[in-house]
Amino acid sequence: MDLGRPEPAETISGLYAEHALGLTRLALVMIGDRESAEDVVQEAFLGLHRRFGRLRDPDKALVYLRSAVLNNARSVLRRRRLPSWFAGTYAPPVWSAESEVMLGDERRAVMEALQRLPGRRREVLLLRFYAELSEEETAQAMGVSRGTVKSTTHRALEALGRLLEEHR
Repeated sequence: MDLGRPEPAETISGLYAEHALGLTRLALVMIGDRESAEDVVQEAFLGLHRRFGRLRDPDKALVYLRSAVLNNARSVLRRRRLPSWFAGTYAPPVWSAESEVMLGDERRAVMEALQRLPGRRREVLLLRFYAELSEEETAQAMGVSRGTVKSTTHRALEALGRLLEEHR
């Protein structure tokens, strides 16, 4: 045992205490329902626990978690779409009644516009502005270059602006 490095359970518990709520909020905005968002985050932490000993750099465990949450959320969205591909229709996630009441019209319009953006554009905006990650942290979480984050953010903001204009 390396006395200079904390135990995996301590590290994972600390990450959970500090970041689980923010990761759940990120997943919630991507997926649209709390239960699935919580499942996505729990699965990410379980994956980290299973793989912690094989991480090249345990200090990047949070990067691993963010990437896992994004990937798990994408998988949930793909599974939701699969049956509707055969049926010919797709219904976007429905916000809960309590969420609808809590959100103002403007915020609701932004959330609806975000849901209409293509996946990568939605993800980059959520990571940059909702999770308040830097361009570098966003690039790491998404597995892309910093330049891709910058250009995707620019395009996403333009598209979001157009969608909000249509809403008015």
